[in-house]
Amino acid sequence: MNIYTHPKTAEIEARQAAKLRERADGEGSVQVHLDPTMEIDGAKVFAIYGKGGIGKSTTSSNLSVAFSKIGKRVLQIGCDPKHDSTFTLTKSLIPTVIDILEQVDFHTEELRPEDYMVEGFNGVQCIEAGGPPAGTGCGGYVVGQTVKLLKEHHLLDDTDVVIFDVLGDVVCGGFASPLQHAERAVVVAANDFDSIFAMNRIVAAIKAKAKNYEVRLGGVIANRSRETDQIDRYNDSVGLKRLAHVPDSDHVRLSRLKKSTLFEMGDTPEIAAIQNEYLQLAEQLWAGTDALNAEPMKDREIFEFLGFE
Repeated sequence: MNIYTHPKTAEIEARQAAKLRERADGEGSVQVHLDPTMEIDGAKVFAIYGKGGIGKSTTSSNLSVAFSKIGKRVLQIGCDPKHDSTFTLTKSLIPTVIDILEQVDFHTEELRPEDYMVEGFNGVQCIEAGGPPAGTGCGGYVVGQTVKLLKEHHLLDDTDVVIFDVLGDVVCGGFASPLQHAERAVVVAANDFDSIFAMNRIVAAIKAKAKNYEVRLGGVIANRSRETDQIDRYNDSVGLKRLAHVPDSDHVRLSRLKKSTLFEMGDTPEIAAIQNEYLQLAEQLWAGTDALNAEPMKDREIFEFLGFE
């Protein structure tokens, strides 16, 4: 039997179909919808988006540590089938929720929190939701099952911050499902054509979700870039703002190779400056950012917009 059409999903799918009729998600939407009983209450929830390979996992992990450094209880959830979001925190590739569920034939009552959650550096709790093999299922189901487990085991009761690190370059509604839980969506982008082009489409997706959910755009993290002129120019045009700038530093590359966060890489002036950027970002997000009502460009418009005269 295909685990992604397990009989235990029938009730969930029926509820989703009912909610689809009650809570439309925009014209033409065929997205996975949120079970209202699975909403995350209490914690501040952030969804990190961006082009594939732009450094979302590095950003998420260092931001998680930064939140923990300012005294917050943090949970990071990786939403990529590669399940590599948290390895710099845990020093390993931890098992995914979907793999653990399969082992118990989807009987969630047989699971304990330690079966799928691992404590990482500085107390950050880590979960890899995982995902179905390519072409066999929807990532939204996996995210939904992960949140369901967290609720069943009351793991969100003692959490201040939840960070969803979301797979890049995917338009599937399933991987938009973290937006249904998040208070703010933050986009990671480099100062180049491809990542800003991708960011524009992400902005459009978030704008669509904001019609019926509480998520709002929080801003942009400029990453792997010496300059930010193209990002800033785009932001000014559509109504976004830059929250942080992490430079194109070789220390970031080395941290991944050493399976470590930047907060474990020493305190040279360059590393300390990057650490401080993450700490300031955590403070800013915790204090609360403005809800940005950005207006994305059409594809052809942004194609003409980006670049030099």
